[in-house]
Amino acid sequence: MEEITLMKERKKRILAYMESEEYRPMKRKELRTMLSVPAEDKEKFDTLLDELLAEGHIFETKKGRIAAAKELQMATGTFSGHNRGFGFVTPDEGGEDIFIPASETNGAMQKDRVLFKVLHKAEPGKKADGVVIRVLERGTTHIVGIYEESRRHGRSFGFVTADDKKISRDIFIPKESSAGAVTGHKVVAEITDYGEDRRNPEGRVVEILGHINDPGVDILSVIRQHDLAVEFSDEIYREIEHTEADPSPEDLANREDLRGILTITIDGEDAKDLDDAVSLKRLENGSFLLGVHIADVSHYVRERTELDREAYARGTSVYLVDRVIPMLPHKLSNGICSLNPHADRLTLSCIMEIDKKGNVTGHRVVESVIHSDYRMTYSAVREILEEGTPALMEEYAEILPMLRDMDELRQILGEKRKRRGAVNFDLPESKIILDKDGHPTDIRPYERSISTNMIEEFMLVCNETIAEDFFWQEIPFLFRSHTEPDEEKLEKMEQFLRGFGYHLRKKDGEIHPREIQKVLQAAEGTDEERIITRMALRSMMQARYTAENTGHFGLAAKYYCHFTSPIRRYPDLEIHRLIKKTLHGEMDEKNAAAYNAKMPDIAKHCSQRERIADEAERDTDALKKVEYMEDKIGNVYEGIVSGVTGWGLYVELPNTIEGMVPLAQMDDDYYEFDEKNMLVFGRRTKKIYRLGDRVLVTVAKVDRMMGTIDFIFEEDFAPLD
Repeated sequence: MEEITLMKERKKRILAYMESEEYRPMKRKELRTMLSVPAEDKEKFDTLLDELLAEGHIFETKKGRIAAAKELQMATGTFSGHNRGFGFVTPDEGGEDIFIPASETNGAMQKDRVLFKVLHKAEPGKKADGVVIRVLERGTTHIVGIYEESRRHGRSFGFVTADDKKISRDIFIPKESSAGAVTGHKVVAEITDYGEDRRNPEGRVVEILGHINDPGVDILSVIRQHDLAVEFSDEIYREIEHTEADPSPEDLANREDLRGILTITIDGEDAKDLDDAVSLKRLENGSFLLGVHIADVSHYVRERTELDREAYARGTSVYLVDRVIPMLPHKLSNGICSLNPHADRLTLSCIMEIDKKGNVTGHRVVESVIHSDYRMTYSAVREILEEGTPALMEEYAEILPMLRDMDELRQILGEKRKRRGAVNFDLPESKIILDKDGHPTDIRPYERSISTNMIEEFMLVCNETIAEDFFWQEIPFLFRSHTEPDEEKLEKMEQFLRGFGYHLRKKDGEIHPREIQKVLQAAEGTDEERIITRMALRSMMQARYTAENTGHFGLAAKYYCHFTSPIRRYPDLEIHRLIKKTLHGEMDEKNAAAYNAKMPDIAKHCSQRERIADEAERDTDALKKVEYMEDKIGNVYEGIVSGVTGWGLYVELPNTIEGMVPLAQMDDDYYEFDEKNMLVFGRRTKKIYRLGDRVLVTVAKVDRMMGTIDFIFEEDFAPLD
């Protein structure tokens, strides 16, 4: 460890010298002389230079002269490709993405870490552009895609077309490296040569997943594409082999016994990992005593175990359209850690006193044991509270008063959040119904109700309370941060909203989330509501985990964290450990320093794993939506223009399926794209199509291999009034 620390310090000193004003680019030998490096340390010194080169901190010219990348206006970032060959670099230091023309990618592929240079700075309405100087680290080593056999000049070979459309080049596969794959097979190919001078990358087939039309192959392809771990190792199963089905008397020692308090869980019908339970009591002073009881997963997943290392590597459970890939083995996630009804369970409870205005006037966090009395579902609670279904009201008579109090508290908390300006992005999510073979039989918007909102409000107030408490205790922590939109995104959103007659009020160039909320409320019930909501959401920065508290813009919250889902999110599990160490008086100076040192890395890793999970979930939904539309060719639907580009108009149907009307198919006129106003217009007819227009479309083409749905306009290509 001391040797590693020493090497890091030496690298810092070398880089600091290169970034100093007196430094001039020089060769390695000259550099060793200037820094008085002994002859016997030549190899070690060159190793340090090679590491700095690999990390992108320095650059070596073809003539062997070395300079700090920063001094050459170079920087490092992550490359994201496009199917048309160009790409974007997201700088490591933050800021807007840099556009990279196809001719300047220098062989960079999706997720590669690169050294780049900006050629032209950003201008109003135009991104900065640049060039990739060098690929520092390959982010893509394996490709999942469709294999196609080919033959040329008497020679047989194949190509793999990547499922990930951000990889624009096919992978050349020599015949001897095909592993017997045939046209139409979904395969995993390892890249053996990334190609130079515009040559295609070369690879070898390492796994045949099956034919593209075989049941389950589509989802398996997404799992492989995102490198999601499905199975747990034998070592992990051995670690949990002796875990009991119920807590032992020793487990219950020194915990607050809350088993006598009426407690329920409220989840979806098919949920099996129940990590939160709630209780509520109305106090004599009119306030509410809300208990949010969260599964004490940290009791079973101990630090520095193989199970913990695997949970950290996964970062989160992944909810695909036909399955769940859990962060923890089912014996824990669906068993001892799940707050199943009529069973004693270990919990970490946040018990809050909340007044009639929604203010948390007092709270405490305790290690506890609960005994859930009822396993309620969202639909049952909705029927009881909204419809007053007699049979359900009789069945759940014991908890009916508590449910009514919960509904009242839900409304109080919601109104408080609304008053402070929290933004509600109520975009419709889709529920995809599959048959036993995995084929989609129905797709419909997921219905939100007061029951889902109830649990959401309770979890939000709990997460805020926990975050504020431990922020002021000044202990190491993981916060959920969401910064305000950057200036460029804000300007684009303002321009977009003005086209619909909406205006954002800013003060000193900054915006309060309340102003976005006002626009969303004004658009509620209009044709353009979904489009405006989506545009506002896209204008937001992505929420992420951080070791510092920077607040949550979207929630208009000064303090926020994720505490309530440790079965499926690693940050929540880590927060539980930090809280328990604090409760036990173990967060001394040494422990605090150790946790502070690793929190930024944990935050960054968990944010990355969350992004991967989100992408995988979206990809499987998109696959099933395309498959669902395969037998709908010729059907006519009403939809809303949800996207406008230079190559086509995207139209979203009421069931959330989106397809495109290519401009080339709009043959009644020549249509031009107006990027500033986000519309297309016909030169001759003067017809205009803009975001939010209601239109009639016919399904013209569905291509499962490309993952695309093409529409054509009905009604003589005219928008509906």
